[in-house]
Amino acid sequence: MGKVIYWMNTSMDGYIEDPKGGMDFMDPDEDFRQAANDHVRRTAAFLFGRRLYEAMEKPWTQDLGKEGAPALEREFAQFYKETPQYVFSDTLQTVPEGVTIVRRKDAVSAATRLKREIDGTLQLGGPELAVSLLDLIDEFWVYALPVIVGGGKPYLPVAEKLRLRLVEHRSFASGTMFRRYVRS
Repeated sequence: MGKVIYWMNTSMDGYIEDPKGGMDFMDPDEDFRQAANDHVRRTAAFLFGRRLYEAMEKPWTQDLGKEGAPALEREFAQFYKETPQYVFSDTLQTVPEGVTIVRRKDAVSAATRLKREIDGTLQLGGPELAVSLLDLIDEFWVYALPVIVGGGKPYLPVAEKLRLRLVEHRSFASGTMFRRYVRS
């Protein structure tokens, strides 16, 4: 049985995008990149919302996987390309080989099936998708980068209180803070 982990990188004030929809404040240092590679190496499948999928796809399949890119980025790109991906979208019509489109109406049943059938980590990304699959999430991971953006898209825009228990935390020399939570 798989474990669903909702992981997003944020600013220190909890945003995955700045007020203009940009993510250029997320330029993590090498210590974070190594931790990300260690996690992605053990990921059995990615479950992405459409916007996060589109933000990840070109850089990690075309730009950063090429010779000349830094070694840690090439390594991440290789893991990314080798890992099955499921993109939850009603607007995408085609995707590359290795990517499966899941329509929103089928999101809960598809994620439930994947969790039952795939051993290992199912990495969930995208705040709207996370809200729609909230009951299936086992762990919440936050890598907070040392920057404050003052608004934008929040990590998890839930309408109700969700009590969590911190089970792991660490800080990186770069100032990035990692926190891992489970439901309390």
